[in-house]
Amino acid sequence: MKKVYLSICCISASFLVSAEKKIDPKLTEQWSPIPEIITPSPIPSDAIVLFDGQSTYNLEHSDGSKVKWNVENGALTVEPGTKGIFSKEKFCDMQLHVEWKSPKKISGKKGQQLGNSGLYIQGRYEVQILDSYQNQTYANGQAGSIYKQSAPLVNAMKPTGQWQTYDIIYHAPKFNGTELTTPANITVLHNGILVQDHYILKGGTVYRGQPAYKAHGCDRLLLQDHNDKVSFRNIWARKL
Repeated sequence: MKKVYLSICCISASFLVSAEKKIDPKLTEQWSPIPEIITPSPIPSDAIVLFDGQSTYNLEHSDGSKVKWNVENGALTVEPGTKGIFSKEKFCDMQLHVEWKSPKKISGKKGQQLGNSGLYIQGRYEVQILDSYQNQTYANGQAGSIYKQSAPLVNAMKPTGQWQTYDIIYHAPKFNGTELTTPANITVLHNGILVQDHYILKGGTVYRGQPAYKAHGCDRLLLQDHNDKVSFRNIWARKL
């Protein structure tokens, strides 16, 4: 029986191989549309540069006034009390690159008091910026978290004072009138390490209570002034 069974298996396998050879491989070849050619450099050729180390032309305060933060040595540093700054450009789905650095630790301060800022996508959904190097706080409020929603998978912080990197893939929510049809999702790499894996956002960031969605369209990126001298550089985004 074993010999007969093996013979049947061999015949079946041979038949399948023969049948596959008759399938034209061109049937599964896609020739159009042809992908756009993008130059793979530190800043992709199709990126919108929001801060290049010198010019703040593509940034502004909420009232449209010129940026009051300090620009020095290729870095843009929060000037406490001047309020946050926004991109002039509005975004929906996007790839975002941001580098940031916490100021030196201050004796007597800890937790949310150290190097606090925030990166608000579409002005609503916050990826937390905080000095989380040897600085304990609530997990969904440390660096790499979606603030008050999702703790990072790991703490990928470099030591205080070193440049940190966020690389983010974000897909905006979709609405039918005022009704949410598809929630937003986000993937975050902190210093090249995955810390948010296609997280489905529950709504806009809130400090108290539960997040909820309110219908909106494409909107601006916000860098928060939380009264700490956090620095930024090499900020660019690609519309997806």
